[in-house]
Amino acid sequence: MKTYSPKAGEINRVYYLVDADGETLGRLAAKVAHILRGKHKPTFAPHIDTGDCVIVVNAKRMRITGNKRAQKFYYRHSGRPGSLKSVSLGYLMQHKPEQVLQKAVRGMLPKGALGRQTLGKLRVYAAAEHPHQAQKPIPLEV
Repeated sequence: MKTYSPKAGEINRVYYLVDADGETLGRLAAKVAHILRGKHKPTFAPHIDTGDCVIVVNAKRMRITGNKRAQKFYYRHSGRPGSLKSVSLGYLMQHKPEQVLQKAVRGMLPKGALGRQTLGKLRVYAAAEHPHQAQKPIPLEV
């Protein structure tokens, strides 16, 4: 037997539509990361981006359990002394709910070039409308 390795031209990408209304943030992010990586396909290879594209709508209506809205913070640092910035999960959910899911999914993907390429296939929208009707996305239950 030979080990099968998918070629770049053999990968068929499918668009999936996920409704985040009432879904828990971490469970939704884990499912989305699984599909983006391509682990649901029999042709999965860890060194090649074989995953599908995911469109997530209603990101502002995701469920955040516990007291995370007040206690969870996202940090960034420019590298200069005294430049540590922080923003709470509650503030981010009010102003940019798309970033909350993107940050959660990014943490579940591989680090490096493969992870950045994989994250490029994720589209997150705060409302129910999205401009990807031409791709004919398949609705996906989480």
